[in-house]
Order: sequence, then C-alpha cells, then structure tokens
Amino acid sequence: MRLKGRIAIVTGAGSGIGRASAVLFAREGAFVALVDRDSAGMQQTLAAMRDAGGDGSEHRGDVGDIGFAQATVGEIVSRHDRLDVLMTAAGWSCGGTVVTTDPADWEEVFRTNVGGTWLWSRAAIPPMQRQGKGSIITLASQLALAGGRGNSAYIAAKGAIVSLTRTMAVDFATDGIRVNAIAPGAIDTPMLRRSFARHADPEPVREASRQRHAMKRFGKAEEIAETALHLASDASSFTTGTVMAVDGGWLAA
Repeated sequence: MRLKGRIAIVTGAGSGIGRASAVLFAREGAFVALVDRDSAGMQQTLAAMRDAGGDGSEHRGDVGDIGFAQATVGEIVSRHDRLDVLMTAAGWSCGGTVVTTDPADWEEVFRTNVGGTWLWSRAAIPPMQRQGKGSIITLASQLALAGGRGNSAYIAAKGAIVSLTRTMAVDFATDGIRVNAIAPGAIDTPMLRRSFARHADPEPVREASRQRHAMKRFGKAEEIAETALHLASDASSFTTGTVMAVDGGWLAA
C-alpha cells in the first residue's frame, strides 16, 4: 500500500476526479477526509472507499470559506495528529467570454477554483511544516496551458492555479512540502457533461472536443487519480513545482 497510515484531504470529493482520487487513496491505505457541498455525493464516495477496504470522514461546506477551511483542517489534524496529503479537486465552470461572463459568475469561479486551492493550502501547510513533510496536489487544466474558447473565467482561474502551485513549491520546498499540479484534458465527469449541456446543440461540441485529443477519446477520472496517487506517494519524492499534463495528447496535437 503506497499511502498506508497517511492522512489525506480531498476537496471536491463528491464526484468526478475528487471521488476517484479519494477512493484510490483509501484503497492504498490512507484515511481520507472528504470535502464537498454535496452530502449525498460524499456519502457515495465514502461507501466506495469502504468497499475498497478504506475509511474516511465527511465535511460539508464551501471550499471558498476561510473559516470552513481552517476549522476542517484543524479538526482533522487534532483527531489524527498529522496531515500528509492535500488534493484540491473542487472546481466550477460557468462558460462565456470576458464580455458575456456575469461578474458574479466570474467571482464564483475564482472563489471555488483559486480560493479553494489557496485557502486549503494555507490551512494545510503549517501542520505539514511541523512534521517536515507533505504533498499538495492541485488541479489545473490543459486549457490553462493551451487556451480555449468560451470559458474565460475557468481558464483564467486554472492559469492562476498553475502559477500558485509553482510559487508554493518554491516557498515550501525546504520544509519538505511538495506542491504539484495535474493538468487533465477533457475528463468524463459531471462537470464536463454540464459544460457541453450549456450549448444549444451539445453533440457537435462534444465530438469536436473528443477529436481534439490525439487519443480521440475523453479521459476517465480514475486515470487522473492514478497520477494523483503518484504525486501523493513517495514515488514522486523528487518532484515539486511541476504541472503534469494527463491530457490524451491534447497539448501535443
């Protein structure tokens, strides 16, 4: 077991990449604290973790709320006396250009994606510093590196996560804390399906996205989870400040 005895937090754990990563971490021996606004989704994730032979806890709230982040991390560290892994998988997308995006939607995208990365890292780093070791895994996007159409707030937020990841990696490298980002391609998750559903005729948009990948398919959440496991484990002990593209060849095509 690659994470035996370790304590992990996964935000956005109620579905998609967060759920798949939480289940895999649990299967590999970690106790996983699940964070999401979706209680029913977290319950399903926890059931899958227990079916895989692992265990965890549920923590419902808004990842962009500083009080929730601090209290939750404090509770977990108080209960388990350590925190080894933080994965900030919570995300939200609204679609739109800089002209058509409503300012309230823009702010919510940044609150969830960037705020949900910053605040949870801010809370997690001090206990990791005290123990002299930790791994933080953030979620960027291939679109942050390549650009894209009609999703300006989301792409800008993911670009900010790339920069935040790199600066945190440099700031805390000598504390034994590694910080890395995963940049997935289009992954078959509820958020991707919702993004296609925003279009009047979703199928041509979906097919164009599928064809844009060199592998001519969408990724699976479990494929991203495998990369997250690598970054969470000691197998990546000399890896920090990197952005790992797991994108089916999107950036290469």
